Amino acid sequence: MKLFRYLAVIAGILSLTAGMAWAGSTTRVGTSGASELRMQVGARSIALGGSDLAMVSGAEAMFYNPAGVVATQSKTELLFSNSRLIDDMQLNYFAVMQAMGDFGTIGVSAKVLSIGDIIQTTENAPDGTGATFSPTFSVIGLTYGKAMTDRVNFGGSLQYSSEKILQETAAGVAFDFGFQYDTGVRGIRVGAAMQNFGSSQLFSGEDLDRNLLLPEDDPQSANRTLSLSTAGAELPSLFTGSASWPVMQGVNALTLHGVYQSNSFNVDEFRLGAEYLYRKQFALRLGYKATSNSSELFGLTYGLGVQVPIGSTKMDVDYAGQSVSEFFSDVQHLGLTFRF
Repeated sequence: MKLFRYLAVIAGILSLTAGMAWAGSTTRVGTSGASELRMQVGARSIALGGSDLAMVSGAEAMFYNPAGVVATQSKTELLFSNSRLIDDMQLNYFAVMQAMGDFGTIGVSAKVLSIGDIIQTTENAPDGTGATFSPTFSVIGLTYGKAMTDRVNFGGSLQYSSEKILQETAAGVAFDFGFQYDTGVRGIRVGAAMQNFGSSQLFSGEDLDRNLLLPEDDPQSANRTLSLSTAGAELPSLFTGSASWPVMQGVNALTLHGVYQSNSFNVDEFRLGAEYLYRKQFALRLGYKATSNSSELFGLTYGLGVQVPIGSTKMDVDYAGQSVSEFFSDVQHLGLTFRF
């Protein structure tokens, strides 16, 4: 229907222009809350630099563009992803999606970031108290997507993020929205997503409690326990516009991807990706992120994948690597996707 096509184009333009207006800068890096919401998952898309937002499909789409959950021929998909990050940190991700006929497609996902043991220090013991602690960060998501027409997909996600450091916790809700549009011209697809919109998050807990006698209290009265909290931190909201072009189609295929992303707490990003598929079974992938930030940690990404049929089930095994500019070795990602 022409109406949906016009709406999709208008939404894409609004997403891009709004992103430019909300663009962040390096002065805000590291000041947002719930940064784990931005951490990429899925080895296939990571190898492409996260540039395939217009064509990402199935369970992997729940993170990048919820509209993509309907852009697959599979009725059921399961995704397991593990990332070995810098300094022995690990990020684990699980997602499952199920097509529900005319109702649409629903999906559930869970992301857990493990920091590892950290030596506890205080003002009186700057070299350590002898104790350690392990911060945990997790995100649970619920996604819904539907094909509005034969060319337009729309989707949204509700995400609950939780952080715990010592006895302090912070939690909140974030919303994602996205669409994908098949232009009908040489297989070119465009897409846009608005992610991580929600209220500010703050930490509270026993370690912030203070036992005090307030100035207005009776000097003979007992101290009061005051429960304090930190200042609120905004979520790392972002706007992304994307286009994908299948240059070659058939048994052997080559697809090019491009993304412009405007971040509220960082400089804008341009990401490019290319995927070569051999005999519809083996894949080679390459991606690159370009920013105006001279101290950007990640740049080139690369990876490969293979599809292994197991009876009527298809299993995708994907690997991705991210080059790190200095100090650390490349980040490694491994993903398994089961399609039923």
